Amino acid sequence: MATSPEVLTVAFDGAIAIVTINNPTQRNALSAEVRKALASTVAALDMDPACRVLILQGVGGTFSAGGDVTSMGNHTVESGMTRLIDAHDCVRVIVSCRKPVIAAVEGWAVGAGMSLALLCDSIVAAEDAKFAAVFGNVGLAPDMGMLRTLPLRVGHAQARQLLLYGETIKADAALTMGLVDKLTPSGGAFAEARRLAGILQDRAPLPIAMIKSELANGLEDLLRRESLMQTLMYQTSDHAEGRTAFLEKRKASFRGE
Repeated sequence: MATSPEVLTVAFDGAIAIVTINNPTQRNALSAEVRKALASTVAALDMDPACRVLILQGVGGTFSAGGDVTSMGNHTVESGMTRLIDAHDCVRVIVSCRKPVIAAVEGWAVGAGMSLALLCDSIVAAEDAKFAAVFGNVGLAPDMGMLRTLPLRVGHAQARQLLLYGETIKADAALTMGLVDKLTPSGGAFAEARRLAGILQDRAPLPIAMIKSELANGLEDLLRRESLMQTLMYQTSDHAEGRTAFLEKRKASFRGE
């Protein structure tokens, strides 16, 4: 299996594949290398008859801090489109995977990290987990399918508030609004994800694949619009200001340019 051991690890527990993002120095940020490793690994597991269920988690008590802000600057239209093509490959592979994918979330799932969790079929969160759609903080629109996946989970009205304000959502509130499916004590997300995976590995695989395929309808239209929208955002002065402010640890001053 083509996997970079530096950024992603895969272990098997029977028919359950445990996929761990291993980018601790960046709090498991979704760098280009991580995205490509995720896409190739999940695609390989989808074709592997020994695998019936996938569990996705992050190393070191953080699911994912989102996009790699350090790599976001100075994008041309071409480089911005390339970045989105890589991200959308990851989205498509996870959503189209015929096997169920369970997210085990400890700590932060922010921005694209939250998007990644929302691509999964079930989300288990520890009580210390926190979610936030903070794309606007760096002058970007939500991506990796969040404009579709979030409303489907929490409804349009609640999704609108989460996307506009970017407030941090604690795990108990996330459970109440339907953002996550199961809540566990701190450190217990993987164990509950493993329990759910044990149930799913004994289910008939073909109905699961058909359910997933039908529920994925509409994603491609959103990704096409997202690609145009985010490529435009990469060119704005506000994105440059948001990125600089993030790196300088100060409040951004946006001008709508």
